[in-house]
Amino acid sequence: MTDLRLGVVGLGARSSLAGHAHHPGEGSAIVAVADPVAAQRDLALEKYPEATAYADHTELLDQKLDGVFLTTPDDLHEGPAIDFLTAGVSVFVEKPLAITTEGCDRVLQAAYESGARLYVGHNMRHMPVVQTMRQLIQDGAIGDVKAIWCRHFVGHGGDFYFKDWHADRRRTTGLLLQKGAHDIDVMHWLAGGYTRRVNAMGALTLYGGIDDRLDRTGQRFSDFVSSDNWPPLEQKGLAPVMDVEDLSMANLLLDNGVFVTYEQCHYTPDYWRNYTVIGTHGRLENFGDTAGGVVKVWNSRRSGYREDADIVVEIAGESDHHGGADPHLVNEFLDFVRDGGTTLTSPIAARAAVAAGVAATTSLRSDGVPIDVPELDPALIAYFDNGQVRSAT
Repeated sequence: MTDLRLGVVGLGARSSLAGHAHHPGEGSAIVAVADPVAAQRDLALEKYPEATAYADHTELLDQKLDGVFLTTPDDLHEGPAIDFLTAGVSVFVEKPLAITTEGCDRVLQAAYESGARLYVGHNMRHMPVVQTMRQLIQDGAIGDVKAIWCRHFVGHGGDFYFKDWHADRRRTTGLLLQKGAHDIDVMHWLAGGYTRRVNAMGALTLYGGIDDRLDRTGQRFSDFVSSDNWPPLEQKGLAPVMDVEDLSMANLLLDNGVFVTYEQCHYTPDYWRNYTVIGTHGRLENFGDTAGGVVKVWNSRRSGYREDADIVVEIAGESDHHGGADPHLVNEFLDFVRDGGTTLTSPIAARAAVAAGVAATTSLRSDGVPIDVPELDPALIAYFDNGQVRSAT
């Protein structure tokens, strides 16, 4: 098998994804990397010694690549994605697809016009906890889904999201989009619909009161993340620009009538997601979201709280790499580049998650006024739902 020639653009923390694709002589190899920071390029070359390194992604456009991983900061997804798609290179865009709904639509249009394959890194669709919940729903364990509630406890919020570019709304829109895109996509998938209308509330309720700030330009993610940074009000060296919310709540109405509630807090002592899915014949809920946790189903009547459930399914996988999802995500992308076909992730769903996150953020910053999600061109929906192949008609 001839190796796929792959590039990596953006060599920060999430670029570790590309390591799962580097198997020289076995089907795929990282042959080129790009990042404006020289130190990042040097570290990447230690991992991929046969690769060539560049400061700008445009220098990869003529490298005859089969595919490229875009693991840049969020505001740098749209432009490079369009550049590579236009050049005929298959693109893996780390979620979110873009930081605006219009940006997503431009990326989708570029893929549609060029015919180059677009894949979005919504790795949670490969997480065992999500797949377990979806299978239970599809098996009819709780009947027809009517409501989903998600509480996202972001225990490392101060380190992960308030010390670098994540805290700047110009680069993320907001954390209801940047962080919430994962959960919104999962809830859309479990419910079988996309958000039509949303209203939200939230604010910068804790980290905004910390005056200790530090410009971390040139630092790596590992330089400022530590479990020792606790309690939250004792955090040091937060980002100079910090204008995103650390607490938010959104209510979403889907196009199939399902109601969704999403809550996100960035200063909890624990770090995990809790989903509750309520159907016409019961409900399910996860306790833990990686190996060692369980999904419980209650579908017989009872009074009061009872810990014992009618069905208990242990969550498989592992604790690292998002429950073992990342290698599966990368392998699916590689298969898609080589052979095409359908994928578990969906560019249309990725756009829907961003659109819901944008609408929620707009509502949050407009005193909770309801916001409608703009519709997408039906031609784009048909193209991507058909495996990115134009129909014969």
